[in-house]
Amino acid sequence: MTVATVGVHIVDILARPVEHIPAGQDTVLVEQIRLTAAGAAAGTAVDLVKLGNEVVTMGAVGDDELGDFLLAVLAKRGVDVSRLVRRPGEQTAASILPIRPDGGRPSFHVPGANLGVTLADLDEAALRGARAIHLGGVDVTFGLGDPAFFALLDSVRAAGTIVTMDFLSEMPDLLGMARAFLPHVDHVLPNEAQALLMTGAETVEDAARALLAQGPRAVLVTLGAEGSLVVTADGAERVPALKTEAVDTTGCGDAYCAGFVTGLLHGQDVLTAARWGTAAAARVSTGLGSDAGLTDLPTTLALLT
Repeated sequence: MTVATVGVHIVDILARPVEHIPAGQDTVLVEQIRLTAAGAAAGTAVDLVKLGNEVVTMGAVGDDELGDFLLAVLAKRGVDVSRLVRRPGEQTAASILPIRPDGGRPSFHVPGANLGVTLADLDEAALRGARAIHLGGVDVTFGLGDPAFFALLDSVRAAGTIVTMDFLSEMPDLLGMARAFLPHVDHVLPNEAQALLMTGAETVEDAARALLAQGPRAVLVTLGAEGSLVVTADGAERVPALKTEAVDTTGCGDAYCAGFVTGLLHGQDVLTAARWGTAAAARVSTGLGSDAGLTDLPTTLALLT
């Protein structure tokens, strides 16, 4: 496989537009309801396939109906799910997201089987065979914070595999534990709140530089409507967001990661790959759900011309 995604797998149940939660048993009519494969591993895997990559995903789901759905929709999208572990008696992670008219996305979430993922759940041979590995949500799959996994990451990187990483939560304790991964990855892609929480810095630039000092080759901080900040040893540069009619911001970070990884695999430098991620995120924001609006690489890159 070209890419292996490792980490968080979630079923999202989305409705839009939602202006308020009705009282009692009242009903509010909405325009659209959708179920999607989401999460920093699953959602990114779907986007990576749409951008032309062969993808295998690893992690854990429950042995329940939500798990059945998640595996089915991932497979339908072209993701290899043969290495996903099913946990008897556990729930598949899921979120209910009432999407506001401005695209904002409060959520109700059950973390489910994601919390129990460990190195024993991963296929080492498949990881060694991938050109890139994306670690999605290591702050909540904290069982992967294992010296043996770090050694594996160091080994595959030495052999030429690209390793990228992003996060799921905005919980200081979990993000603090995730800092242990920083010396073992090439590129880390937090959002602004995560970068600030992980470092205690007062500005996003200082936060990115603090993260860079802990080992990765590049730190890319996503800034929502303000685009992203790319920091490497050569300096810092802002990449502006592309103007779109935002319908739902769910999954924009995952799409950014997918576009970025795809750019690297096409031989682009970090800054150009960040622009590919920006274009993928812009496409996803135009529809409901973590993969909406994203169809293929040519139409995504057309936003940059």
